[in-house]
Amino acid sequence: MNRPSAANLPYKLPPRLFSARCKACWFTAALIALVITSFWSLDLQWGQFFSLDAARSMGRFLAEFFPPDTSREFLIKVAIGSWETLAMSALGTVLAAVAGLALALPASRLFDGDSAWARTPTRLVLNVLRSIPELVWAALLLISAGLGPFAGTLALALHTTGVLGRLFAEAIENAPPGPGTALRTHGVSNVRVFLYATLPQVVPQLMSYTLYRWENNIRAAAVLGVVGAGGLGQLLAFHMGLFQMNKTATILGAMLLMVAVVDAASHGARRWLTH
Repeated sequence: MNRPSAANLPYKLPPRLFSARCKACWFTAALIALVITSFWSLDLQWGQFFSLDAARSMGRFLAEFFPPDTSREFLIKVAIGSWETLAMSALGTVLAAVAGLALALPASRLFDGDSAWARTPTRLVLNVLRSIPELVWAALLLISAGLGPFAGTLALALHTTGVLGRLFAEAIENAPPGPGTALRTHGVSNVRVFLYATLPQVVPQLMSYTLYRWENNIRAAAVLGVVGAGGLGQLLAFHMGLFQMNKTATILGAMLLMVAVVDAASHGARRWLTH
């Protein structure tokens, strides 16, 4: 005979904020301690930063940006630099997507029981590629490729290959194994299993990652010109070095406009791919 259940279920107390057995609690405590130690160890002059003299100096500096240079000759030069920056980011991202997918295959375990003997060394290569910033890659490649957008494009491609290769490998490993297992039981080769089962499942995710990295590469390409890798960054470094702030304001405006347009287009494309 079943006993009648109580009308009101017993009240369950919420878990404690900190528990000695909770790994996440210890991690959060260590992270908070690191942040506090960082504030304590760095000589941050907050009072000087928010002082009236600092505000006046910043106001005088910002006033030098107005009015921006809108002469026809300079706007044409800025438009050419914007197109060069856009081309660098697009070509660098495409090269990185192709190379990243090629490296993601040996860097991932395609199915349970796969020996994946190249997984560790390939992931080490990907770690090296993405651990070196784009600016450092560009400075190194300027020696062999010379000044201009070629070195910047290669720098973006190398760094982004490391990022996309790792993301692609994780997406491939996390793909649902059902379709691939069904094909393997019928004797289908691993190459055809990847092309007809795994790849169609992860293509929207791969495209989303690629478009997001393209957004980041637009910003990176605009900065790479500071070391002589072409594009708007090279114009920015040149005119800032000459303290021509009205021209600098025009270049910064072009950067903001280009990044906003690419961000909006990329966001729309990602939503279209994922829905």
